[in-house]
Amino acid sequence: MPTGRKPLVLISGSTEKRGVEFDDLSLSLSHNYPRAIQAGGGLPWVAPCLPDKSFVAESVARCDGVLLTGGDDVEPKIYRKNLPDELAKTVHAADPDRDLFELMLVDEVFRQRKPLLAICRGHQVLNVALGGTLIVDIAAEVPNALNHSRTDKKDKIVHETKIEAGSLLAETTGTTTLGVNSSHHQAVEKVAKPLRITAVSIDGIVEGLELRTADRHILPFLLAVQFHPERLFARHNEHLKIFKTFVAACTPDLGEKL
Repeated sequence: MPTGRKPLVLISGSTEKRGVEFDDLSLSLSHNYPRAIQAGGGLPWVAPCLPDKSFVAESVARCDGVLLTGGDDVEPKIYRKNLPDELAKTVHAADPDRDLFELMLVDEVFRQRKPLLAICRGHQVLNVALGGTLIVDIAAEVPNALNHSRTDKKDKIVHETKIEAGSLLAETTGTTTLGVNSSHHQAVEKVAKPLRITAVSIDGIVEGLELRTADRHILPFLLAVQFHPERLFARHNEHLKIFKTFVAACTPDLGEKL
């Protein structure tokens, strides 16, 4: 019998207002996320959006790492005051419980010092949770920006991202130029402490965040990306490496395996 166990990775779920059972409010998430964690060697656990402090604390305590996923926009009131009406119209309304649940998750991840991988919305939630802000709509607020909302090619490479040499993302993927997909209309604006930018697109949009070098000891692993590696890992090894490296960081100590 094997003596070890696969790392249990908590994956933040999304919500669907009318699910398949009696049209109830339901837990909803693309299977690409758990498939990517499984491919990386982990055991995926999709968690419901229950913004209860004791539930969040116990959930983080029981898992070996946390994956924050993509989805709807973060409520702008959390990070910006006096949003103009025209800009407010661009926002895709999210479930307030999901916003609160994921903000609590970030707080607990830092308190309990668990590995964290954040993707797309998760990348943005992480920045907001730590005091940063977001560009509400790239097309409206960033002149001459690329079209980052390429949902028509969500599973394909659409532009390149420049990665800082020596960064965790560069070490993980083995490159400083990474082809990525792009299906977002918001982006990181003011970067929160203790984060730093380690990847950008040609138009300056933040594509990767990590802990500042002096703060890397705070967590065993933290990587946030604006793109969707869970949609590319099956065909692009650089993206699979993101999940393998994250899951490796989540692997329980030998003492826990015995």
